[in-house]
Amino acid sequence: MSVHVRFETPEDVETAVYALVQAASKAGAIKKGSNEVTKAAERGNAKIIIMAEDVNPPELLAHIPMICDEKKIPYAYVGSQEYLAKECGMPKNVKTASIALMEVGKGAQDKFDDVISHLANIRGE
Repeated sequence: MSVHVRFETPEDVETAVYALVQAASKAGAIKKGSNEVTKAAERGNAKIIIMAEDVNPPELLAHIPMICDEKKIPYAYVGSQEYLAKECGMPKNVKTASIALMEVGKGAQDKFDDVISHLANIRGE
């Protein structure tokens, strides 16, 4: 686990996060990459932010959880940049360190609620 990761995401929750990303990517409202994700977090208009654990150097994303906590934006970790990119519809062999879901979309609302519930349990909220 990298230095920046604040909590371990159980495999079932990670699977739920990937399912949410897949469903939400159909709405097309996803910001990709640490610069775009940082802007979305600072503006407070992201619904949830998802970061990959295998980012190197880990400092690339270290500031994002702090902004999320300040802005009350939920965030989650997944294991792989490559898999995260694939699930949000990016081309093969492309990676993304983080994404921000800007809109969840009707078809993904149940998945979003499920992930938020899991994250609250992990964080003891």
